[in-house]
Amino acid sequence: MAAWMETCRSVVSPWECDVTEHFTIAYYFDRLADAGLTAIESLGLPDGARPPIRRFDIRFVRELRAGASLHILSAPVALDEHLLRLGHQVIDSTDGEVTAWVQETLEQTAAPLPKHLRDEIGGRLLPWPGPAIEQRPEPATTEGFIPTVRDRIKPADLSSDGRLALSALVHRFTAGSIQALAAIGATSSYMQTERRGYSTFELALQVTGSTHPSGAVLVETGIVHLGSSSIRFIHRMKDAATGNEYARLGQFGVQLDLNTRRPAALPERLRVAATRMLVPVVPSGG
Repeated sequence: MAAWMETCRSVVSPWECDVTEHFTIAYYFDRLADAGLTAIESLGLPDGARPPIRRFDIRFVRELRAGASLHILSAPVALDEHLLRLGHQVIDSTDGEVTAWVQETLEQTAAPLPKHLRDEIGGRLLPWPGPAIEQRPEPATTEGFIPTVRDRIKPADLSSDGRLALSALVHRFTAGSIQALAAIGATSSYMQTERRGYSTFELALQVTGSTHPSGAVLVETGIVHLGSSSIRFIHRMKDAATGNEYARLGQFGVQLDLNTRRPAALPERLRVAATRMLVPVVPSGG
C-alpha cells in the first residue's frame, strides 16, 4: 500500500539560525535536497533523472528554532508524461506537527518518463493533504530591481552532481533580502534596536538552469507587494557575465517582533522607502 516515506531526519543546529533567531531558509533547502534525492531513488528513477527545471513551493506554518528536531515525509502527489511532483511534509519530531508544506515539481522538457516508470510511480501517488499552491502575480518588468548580491561560485557551493546546491542558491537569495531590507532602512542597527526581523511564510523557487562552476553571480531584487507588515520580494539570480537568469525566488514574509514572535507594522519611513522599490506586476490572468 502506498504510504508517506521518511526521507530525512535531522536537527536544527544553533549556527543554522539567522538574525530572526530561527532556522534559516537555506538550511531547509539543504534538508529538502536530501529528501528529494532519497524520494527519487525510492521511486526507481535512474541516476541523473533530476531535470534542470525544478520548482519548490513552500508554506511555512511554524518556526523551528535552535535545538529543534525534525524529519521529512515525502511521496509523489502528481504525475504526467513530463512532470513529477513530490510532496514533502517537514515535521517537528517532538510533537508530530507539520512545520512546513513543500511541493517539489520536476519537469522533463526532453524525453517523457518511460511508461513503466510512470505506471510504477502512478501506483504510489498519494493525495496532497497540504495547502494549495498560491498563484502570485509576477513582475511585469525587471526595471527598478536593485543589485543585492554579487559574488562567485565556489567548490563548496556545488552538490554531489556538480550543480549549484539548493542551499547555495538560497543563501544568496537570503543575502539579497537582507540587502533589500537595508535599502529601505531596515538595517542591522534598526533590527537590533527595535527587536525586529523579517520572517518568511511562503517561498516559490524556480530553477531553470545552472551557471559555470566558477561563474560570477548577480542577484537583483524588487518588491512586488507591500502591506502593513508584509513584503513580497522577487529575487533573480543571473550569470553576471551573460545576463542569463537561471533561478528566481518569490519570498513573502512579514516584519516580526522578536519578543512577541508576532507580525509588527512597518514604520512609515520604511514604507515610504519600500514604495520607491515597488515594481508593477502582471494583472491576474495576464
